[in-house]
Amino acid sequence: MKIQTNNKILLQQGDSKRTIITIGALLATLIFCIYYLELNFLEMIMGLPKFLIFFFQKFFPANFENLSEYIPLVIDTLGYALIATYISTLIAFILGILISEHTNKIKALRTIVRGFVSILRNIPFIIWGALLVYIFGIGGIVGIMALILVTVGFLGKSYAESIDEISGDKLEALQANGASYFQILFHGVIPQFVPAWINWTLFAFEINVRASTVLGLVGAGGIGVLIDTNINLFNYGEALIIITVIVCIILITEYVTNSIRNRIA
Repeated sequence: MKIQTNNKILLQQGDSKRTIITIGALLATLIFCIYYLELNFLEMIMGLPKFLIFFFQKFFPANFENLSEYIPLVIDTLGYALIATYISTLIAFILGILISEHTNKIKALRTIVRGFVSILRNIPFIIWGALLVYIFGIGGIVGIMALILVTVGFLGKSYAESIDEISGDKLEALQANGASYFQILFHGVIPQFVPAWINWTLFAFEINVRASTVLGLVGAGGIGVLIDTNINLFNYGEALIIITVIVCIILITEYVTNSIRNRIA
């Protein structure tokens, strides 16, 4: 008993030392970043009142004259997000199957597909949008393409992780009874994967709604293009209404998707 008690004390001391070292390393990293970037927090704090004064002087009163003209662009924004999510879901599911160890035993293929998905996921959607606008020109189809590329990367990884978390007992039982690959997929993998699929897909749709509003800033369609246009023309009152509309779209989308999740749960 005495030896066990001593061992517990030593383990607790070791954990405490590791915790102190970890906290010290994090603080040292933070201090280094502040020093390296030459951040002046006093200047940031002093600049906040100037920003607030500029915002309330320039953006108010709001301009409601063209509010009815925003409705088609709101529909466009939601349409881009919906189409991109639909297409991405199908592609990402195939890629998720190829990445998961449960559904793909070929390690080399898993590695290649995982690398491809990582590239798609780690390039920000705004960069995809800017590149595609440069190649194909301004238009809504460019925004959809940018959203698809990023969403496939996000959902491909998320789907693969969800498939990996599926219990392997049922899959092994199906395999032991002579089930084919597609029988295992349709009767073992997909039924257990559906709840995670719904959650991840709804989350991706929320992200795409936000992203589709921002893509307009690089000329990729949607209501976001009006923000850039009106600010450049110093129509701050109208820009405020557009920003408010965008916030409302995002909040309504989150409310609807959360309601769907709760009902399914």
